[in-house]
Amino acid sequence: MDAYQIIKKPILTEKSYAGIPLKKYTFSVDVKATKTQIKKAVEELFSVKVDKVNTINVAGKYKRQGRNEGYTSKYKKAFVTLKEGEKAIAFFEGLL
Repeated sequence: MDAYQIIKKPILTEKSYAGIPLKKYTFSVDVKATKTQIKKAVEELFSVKVDKVNTINVAGKYKRQGRNEGYTSKYKKAFVTLKEGEKAIAFFEGLL
């Protein structure tokens, strides 16, 4: 898998903003991606060294609109921590 296929988009929530000063970043990733693939993709895309990767599978939520009902799409969330002394990712630094 290509690095651009593994990392789909950053997740920008209040909880993820709290991790930016600690160099912990949150991404939405491909459901089939492993931790080692995510680590290599982040290192390739942002030119940084990754210390650890934690992942969680997020189930789709049940939604209704009128008489139509169903579930939203499931996705995988990755929490990436950079190594000590590593420079921050420029995209997230512009958000603070």
